[in-house]
Amino acid sequence: QVQLVESGGGLVQPGGSLRLSCEASGFTQPYYTIGWFRQAPGMEREGVACISSSDDSTQYSESVKGRFFISIDNNKRTVYLQMNNLTPDATAIYYCAAFHGVVVGLQFRYDYWGQGIQVTGSS
Repeated sequence: QVQLVESGGGLVQPGGSLRLSCEASGFTQPYYTIGWFRQAPGMEREGVACISSSDDSTQYSESVKGRFFISIDNNKRTVYLQMNNLTPDATAIYYCAAFHGVVVGLQFRYDYWGQGIQVTGSS
């Protein structure tokens, strides 16, 4: 069974940086895609970024492009989300999610989800 565990959340000052980690285990196929999603209070969940383990290709939402960077350590089965120049509207619960496959995209169905981790941007 695939398990995803997020870490690295917390409180961040405006303009600050934070790095989230997603440690994955239990994949039954060689390739998978891992994405980060977030849900702010009272808002729908939105995709942030995703990466493919097959070729490290990535996709970002327009709202974070140029400020957030996703990377993968295949040996550690860990995906990182480096978030820079954070603003108060970054406040949300951030979820790590995954599916087996080689395609990359936030629009696909993600079958496995972590518990989520809180990120709070102070004002």
